[in-house]
Amino acid sequence: MLLICRYLWPMPWTLLGLLAAGCVRALGGCWQCREGAIEAHGGRVAALCGRLPASMRFDAITIGHVILGKNAATLAAVRAHEQVHLRQYERWGPFFVPAYLAASAWLWLRGRRPYRDNPFEKQACACVLMAVQPAICEANTKVE
Repeated sequence: MLLICRYLWPMPWTLLGLLAAGCVRALGGCWQCREGAIEAHGGRVAALCGRLPASMRFDAITIGHVILGKNAATLAAVRAHEQVHLRQYERWGPFFVPAYLAASAWLWLRGRRPYRDNPFEKQACACVLMAVQPAICEANTKVE
């Protein structure tokens, strides 16, 4: 039952992620399932990401249980970080994106870095650094 809830709680965002993954596929990309997520990458995605405004560019992004990346190498490099975001979606469900954006807006208003100083990003980076002790990271459900 708990496994079902982990997938249902963030379902609104996962549906949006699946729509984006469909676009990746339509642009010549491919999909793979890894560690409870659908990963979509390749095709013309990298070129399109490069055309986004600088503040919106990304190498990979998690939307619910879907991770979009420029290519397979990029996904391999950032998989641990994006998996932390996936767990955050499972914890926060439909409230994750509003909470993430609110934290970024608050930081921006205070003259801080909306991405680098975002507590959700800090948690993802810290968990990757603690990859040698994953139990500690998984147990850390508190976002500062």
